[in-house]
Amino acid sequence: MEHWANFLFHGELNDFLPKRYRQVGQQYHFSGSPALKDAIEALGVPHPEVGHVQQNGQEVLLKARLEPFAEVQVFPVVPEASAVELPPLQVPVPKPARFVLDVHLGKLARYLRLLGFDTLYQNHYSDADIAALAAQEQRIVLTRDVGLLKQKQVVWGYWLRSQHWEEQLREVINQFNLLPQVQPFCRCLACNGEIARVSKEAVLPLLPPKTRLFFQEFYQCPHCRRVYWKGSHYEKMERFLSHLRSSANLLP
Repeated sequence: MEHWANFLFHGELNDFLPKRYRQVGQQYHFSGSPALKDAIEALGVPHPEVGHVQQNGQEVLLKARLEPFAEVQVFPVVPEASAVELPPLQVPVPKPARFVLDVHLGKLARYLRLLGFDTLYQNHYSDADIAALAAQEQRIVLTRDVGLLKQKQVVWGYWLRSQHWEEQLREVINQFNLLPQVQPFCRCLACNGEIARVSKEAVLPLLPPKTRLFFQEFYQCPHCRRVYWKGSHYEKMERFLSHLRSSANLLP
């Protein structure tokens, strides 16, 4: 026998809905006894972005069964610094925050590493790989693929609204209250390793000729052996951080 229930999504959860259903209720038809999680995701909203759910006015878990002819309201998670108490279904993010990104977010991965965050990214990761890493290592999934966030293993995740890396970075910092954890220039941008200061003599064979002449302070990744120094690339990073401070007040 087929039943129906009315769903109303609040706040940023409307970003996942077709335009005709945003800010208005929609009817969901079903048979059997699906879990609320399954119904919510069938309507387009991934579970890591859900903060709390009310069914017929009562707070319920995502695993609760959808009741025939129910009135269901679904509310989003909130930025971690914006509330004294998080919604009941929102799990606090582990600290320090660690990330795993999908294959389309290579530039964002580099800039999260620039700010000191442990960030896994490989352009060959499958959705299953990312979900497994997130579960095994308690990582936050960042993606432009809504389907990835519907994987059952994913506890913490965020669907990036913007397609531009700078705005994406702002979104992530605000959503997960990352300001207190920012430690610029401590990770390798290429492989995510923690870089350490080394003597000039130790890396001399790896340096371009002009770098040998004009720079004395060097850092190296122990994993991929990439060498860093405070040249034009470093200055570009400094300008980037300064821009964030002045334009968005994201960094202290």
